[in-house]
Amino acid sequence: MANGTVPNLILNDGYKLPAIGLGTYQIRGGDGLQQILAAIKDGYRALDTATNYDNEGLVGEAIRQSGIPRSRFIVTTKLPGKYHKYDDATMAIQESLYRMGLDYFDLYLIHWPLPKRNHYVEAFQAMIDAKKRGFIRSIGVSNFEPEHLDRLIEETGVTPAVNQLEIHPYWVQERMLAEDKKRGIVTEAWSPLGRGSAALKEPIIKDLAKKYNKNVGQIILRWHTQRGIVPIPKSRNLNHQRANLDIFDFELTPDEIKSINSLSKPDGRIDGQDPNEYEEFE
Repeated sequence: MANGTVPNLILNDGYKLPAIGLGTYQIRGGDGLQQILAAIKDGYRALDTATNYDNEGLVGEAIRQSGIPRSRFIVTTKLPGKYHKYDDATMAIQESLYRMGLDYFDLYLIHWPLPKRNHYVEAFQAMIDAKKRGFIRSIGVSNFEPEHLDRLIEETGVTPAVNQLEIHPYWVQERMLAEDKKRGIVTEAWSPLGRGSAALKEPIIKDLAKKYNKNVGQIILRWHTQRGIVPIPKSRNLNHQRANLDIFDFELTPDEIKSINSLSKPDGRIDGQDPNEYEEFE
């Protein structure tokens, strides 16, 4: 797929974000490098990593080996919970840049709010200051609830550009999507397909796949983009990577979107990670 076929969203700071990105969780090593290079060749320009994924160096190497100018990529990484204090966050941002061999990040997110530790505001302030120094273009968060967002906005005067959340057909997140929209924040979806969940076998989705001559993954990803969400699917499978990009040539009806929304479950989270309680990777 040629680059330029993926539409862009405009963030609240004026920067662009492609309407779909490549997740890199659990993609590592030499095989991982080839998988990311293949995805770049197929047209992916938004690459999503995190310090906790232990693959920032690999993603940076793929960008260098691709032969495509750095300026064409939108690179996201994330701050781990152990570096939320201001000085730690400042150094972690710089260390990630060194590890990836980059001069700046397009998007930098706080991975989890960890409200029990209560350092996310100073982490965000460190990111604001790193942005002023040219290390970061857009700053955002991941897994933040409305009260966390409001505290950041009130105490720093800066609204995050992005909030990356767990969203898939079993965890639809209507409430959070509305809360983000109200604040002018773009919502991204991690595990947008439900990490290989039973959602892929749901009759509603399978019927739509037949109707539009697409696979079930493409139906779910299109459901995301039509809701204004930027999905970040991860796949090591090159055919799936390619198919995941090919979702902008058809449109679900409002009723079809509602029918997928109806699959949401009260306990639909994959690992039950409540942002108010979850202690990240500890």
